[in-house]
Amino acid sequence: MISSNDFRTGLTIEVDGEVWSVVEFLHVKPGKGSAFVRTKLKNVKTGQVIERTFRAGERVNLAHVELRPMQYLYQSGDEFVFMDTKSFEQISLPREKLGDAPKYLKENMEIGLQMYQGEAIGVELPTFVELKVVQTEPGVRGDTAAGGGKPATLETGLVVTVPFFVEEGDVIRVDTRTGEYLSRV
Repeated sequence: MISSNDFRTGLTIEVDGEVWSVVEFLHVKPGKGSAFVRTKLKNVKTGQVIERTFRAGERVNLAHVELRPMQYLYQSGDEFVFMDTKSFEQISLPREKLGDAPKYLKENMEIGLQMYQGEAIGVELPTFVELKVVQTEPGVRGDTAAGGGKPATLETGLVVTVPFFVEEGDVIRVDTRTGEYLSRV
């Protein structure tokens, strides 16, 4: 059991018999009445996002999600195949269980496979990934001082906004939590 006061982003809890991951939380102390915790929860199995309010100090069950180090091998139709780096066992997951992860997956990439009660329920990506720009408009001289950006398509199909100086063939670092450009590598 864990108190709602101890919530943090990424924590997995059991609510109403389902496993949820805390996406956002906010402790609210109104001038009148008791304090509460407003949360945004994501269902780990279905990907559904809900908003839920807990009383301050309310106890909920902690879901014990195990992370197994895995290597992404390849995609076969809508199935993504991963290999356990210790036992070499291969596990395939459907696209629905991966959420936004396919936008960041490259072959031979190391990830964490989330296991709950012996069942694979999702993946945990590294915080940053390095991806190659395959298509973007050429920058115009003088555009770099103005700030802003232009769309760029990366090798996985992800489209991000990049500064004007980024060109096709460049490798850039992308934050997997927000999907934003961080730097050129």
